[in-house]
Amino acid sequence: MNIKLTVAICTWNRADLLSQTLGELALATPPQQGWEVVVVNNKCTDTTDQVIARFQDSLPLRRVYEGEPGLSNARNAAVDNARGEYIVWTDDDVLVGRDWLTAYETAFAGWPQAAVFGGPIFPWFDGQPPDWLASVIDHVGPAYAVRNLGAEPCALELKGELPYGANYAVRIHDQRLHRYDAALGRKGKGGALGEETAVLTAIMKKGGAGRWIPQATVRHFIPRDRQNLQYLRAYYAMSGRTHALEAGPQQGTALLGRPLWTWRAALQAEIQYRLMRLTGDPNKWIDPLTQAARLRGALRLGELLQDMREPSR
Repeated sequence: MNIKLTVAICTWNRADLLSQTLGELALATPPQQGWEVVVVNNKCTDTTDQVIARFQDSLPLRRVYEGEPGLSNARNAAVDNARGEYIVWTDDDVLVGRDWLTAYETAFAGWPQAAVFGGPIFPWFDGQPPDWLASVIDHVGPAYAVRNLGAEPCALELKGELPYGANYAVRIHDQRLHRYDAALGRKGKGGALGEETAVLTAIMKKGGAGRWIPQATVRHFIPRDRQNLQYLRAYYAMSGRTHALEAGPQQGTALLGRPLWTWRAALQAEIQYRLMRLTGDPNKWIDPLTQAARLRGALRLGELLQDMREPSR
């Protein structure tokens, strides 16, 4: 039978969450054309294989083993083993919507010229989230892989409108021309982010069109240990360090390797955050908080680069 789409899920030691992901996928309305599910075991040491085996009868599922750690390596293994005309990506901590598969199938038929597709990612909180987080989740979507570009189908643009890794699809021909960089992507509990962004950017820069599919919804798990300000500060500090590294050395008067304006901006953002906290309204203080964290992240990188430039004594 001709296979139209391959659902690809890469997993590493998340057997309990993977079980819920596959359980929801089994409840989704199946596409009218042929499909398959490829689950890549990325050198798991838990009960992942037993979970996969439990769903062999309820899903058209194949297990692939990738012994080289790293999400990018696992993604490439999925690409190598996919038999569909399109590969539809989700994660091992995601609950797909009932119409997720059919929404993508309809989109593939409706926009055959498109190479990239993406859909909304809503939060799936572990327990009851803090009130402040529930009210600002749309402001801090990148920190939690939450994404919503609206309720109407539209073209995707390179600047600020790429789908996130928990919910996107790529025409297999284009996917095989652009493999995932092993230097990016999670490796265990660490590693860099952005492996899917690099691939989607490359495809669209080559002329591949993108479409937003609002009916293809999923929910992404947000554990309790990320539902706090410490996590948010750490995430946006990492973002600031990344952007500073990409920008390279800056011109002008510097202190510890970063321009003086960065120090001033960081101090101003932190003061503004503290003042806005007094209002009690998270929608007023969340943006100053994230801006202050980004700038502090950039400053830490500047200090590191300065130390590297100092002559040894």
